Amino acid sequence: MDTKAFKRSLQQSDNYHRKGFGHEEAVAGQLKNEYQSSLIQQIRENNYTLSRGEVTIRLAEAFGFCWGVERAVAMAYETRQHFPTERIWITNEIIHNPGVNQRLKEMEVGFIEVKDGRKDFTIVETGDVVILPAFGASVQEMQLLNDRGCTIVDTTCPWVSKVWNTVEKHKKGSHTSIIHGKYNHEETVATSSFAGKYLVVLNLDEAAYVANYILNQGNRNEFMAKFSHACSQGFDPDKDLEKIGIANQTTMLKGETEKIGKLFERTMLKKYGPLTLNEHFLSFNTICDATQERQDAMFGLVDQKLDLMVVIGGYNSSNTTHLQEIAIERGIPSYHIDSAERIGPGNRIVHKPLHADLNLTEPWLPDGFITVGVTSGASTPDKAVEDAIERIFELKVAASVRG
Repeated sequence: MDTKAFKRSLQQSDNYHRKGFGHEEAVAGQLKNEYQSSLIQQIRENNYTLSRGEVTIRLAEAFGFCWGVERAVAMAYETRQHFPTERIWITNEIIHNPGVNQRLKEMEVGFIEVKDGRKDFTIVETGDVVILPAFGASVQEMQLLNDRGCTIVDTTCPWVSKVWNTVEKHKKGSHTSIIHGKYNHEETVATSSFAGKYLVVLNLDEAAYVANYILNQGNRNEFMAKFSHACSQGFDPDKDLEKIGIANQTTMLKGETEKIGKLFERTMLKKYGPLTLNEHFLSFNTICDATQERQDAMFGLVDQKLDLMVVIGGYNSSNTTHLQEIAIERGIPSYHIDSAERIGPGNRIVHKPLHADLNLTEPWLPDGFITVGVTSGASTPDKAVEDAIERIFELKVAASVRG
């Protein structure tokens, strides 16, 4: 399938929308009321610090809603206004935030269910309106919806689209796209659908395994078993790693993506030499600015003296999980919650440790004066951060009264 030609044809269709519907002002007021926070603005203006009683809050200098997320949510709200009576669906969560997704459900926006590991589009009918989320949708999903005569509202983040353009360039030169990401994440599924041959590596260890195979070959059966769910159909590591290009899921750790790119550049240089390196290796900068800013801000925050860290964001949010990793690597007690409701009653918190199920910790706030670092993923509204901070203040006041 010529994915580039299909996308061009889709974008010229009267049923395809990518720029909203002219209801920006009405939607802006609604979004401000529901998701913005005067307290968070106050903390920003006070050098990202707020103290009450025995608690000092230190906010990361970049956190929460990024431009791409704001745009996607605003377009979803506009869609409901523009199509007040039509059935509206989203092919997945609009963003990885439970509060925002619940709000859309209250606005009678439906979510395509996943049955037996696959999305069930049988419920979608001709004439229905379907929203593609911020992290995009696969070419196959777009084609199905287009063939069914649906109105498509595409909120895909431009940074994700930039990665799609990159893998198209790889495909044009018959390069295999090596994608740094989670093979079953919606964004990576969408990106890989635009690629020709592809291989998804989760981290530097997996990249090193592939690099070693390129240089020394190895056990082909072991390779295919390791990447059986993370490569294109018919992938052959003995042939398809001769020419490679680097891409990434935009929410991965910036530093690791850069290290993976440098590793494969050195690998191909060693194997093919400097004169033909450009024939065998392609690399473009596809690191999202917002992801980079939030990770850099987190590194700045953990350099300060903190007693603990609270990271707020959806449990399936990749960029939020990576913020959590930064705190853990510094040895800071860290609690990942998806909403303020996870805090209390009493000195307890229900949180998600890295790569583990939800866990109840009680007590979690130390006695006496404490400094709490706070950040949030790119899909978390300021109001959710405010609610969590207020809960922390309330718990410490209650604890001091009991004491």
